[in-house]
Amino acid sequence: MNSSEQTRAIVVDGKAPGRLAIRPVSLAPALPADVTVRVSAISLNRGEVRRALTASEDGWRPGWDFTGIVEEAAKQGGGPKPGARVVGLLAEGAWAERVRAPSDALAIIPDAVSDLEAATLPVAGLTALLALRHGGLLLGRPVLIDGASGGVGHLAVQLAKDAGAIVYGHVRREELRPIVEKSCNGGVIVSPTIEAARASGPYHLILDSLGGTTLGVALTMLRAGGTCVTFGVSEGASATFESGNFFRQGGVHLYGLLLFDELRRGNPATEGLAALLRLIAQGSLKPRIEVEASWTEIGEVAQQLLARKFSGKAVLRLS
Repeated sequence: MNSSEQTRAIVVDGKAPGRLAIRPVSLAPALPADVTVRVSAISLNRGEVRRALTASEDGWRPGWDFTGIVEEAAKQGGGPKPGARVVGLLAEGAWAERVRAPSDALAIIPDAVSDLEAATLPVAGLTALLALRHGGLLLGRPVLIDGASGGVGHLAVQLAKDAGAIVYGHVRREELRPIVEKSCNGGVIVSPTIEAARASGPYHLILDSLGGTTLGVALTMLRAGGTCVTFGVSEGASATFESGNFFRQGGVHLYGLLLFDELRRGNPATEGLAALLRLIAQGSLKPRIEVEASWTEIGEVAQQLLARKFSGKAVLRLS
């Protein structure tokens, strides 16, 4: 095979430390809209890591978020040109030295934004942005974000504050308060459960990344016409809630957000990523990079993320 059609990527390998290893692979054929990118950094998200470490067969290639330099523009024209610094996402296989991605899944990185900052944005940033949009106009309205110190949460509290919301963040441990305190102009609720946030409600919008009992309680803390957007199940895959308390508020909504489905249904990643990049360049949004390492350390860092050894984002550099 032509060397230009080969690369190295992180793959699931049950015999490797941490079940992840760097192996030679074939580069996917370029579709007319695809851009070829030499990757400079990747970031980790809990969903892809959990699947890789617990539910995938050997050979599967994980990876959603990446940044890099364009090597080849799309054959059909349009999109970023060779030499452009870009950030983007794939449904899988982004943890590689070279990738091919649709031009509408990429955005050009401004000079004021580093590759590592940009790498935090695709899945976590777009999830936070699109979830908040389900609240409509947020100016002066109370918004509650659980898991506020996490990969999505720490971006969501900043975006909500920038939109003029009265932001409340829920964290489970006191040492996590400083991570979100600056953006939570309504207050930080520190408690093992979200029930402690009830006193500050009811809320116009609640963002839930935990599921389980947290989602069940959140559904009873909405004001009339309010919305709860749920996009994670790290606490539990099923929830029980007081349905009477839910519907008696009047016009309340529960919305399940699946990012790649949202992107397919008219929310181009290019536009959302460009908006998030502008906010970083302006100083309005600051990603929290908790772990910065080489991609050769993927196994160890992935295990730490799944074990909740850190909050914020883990970004890995490619040599």
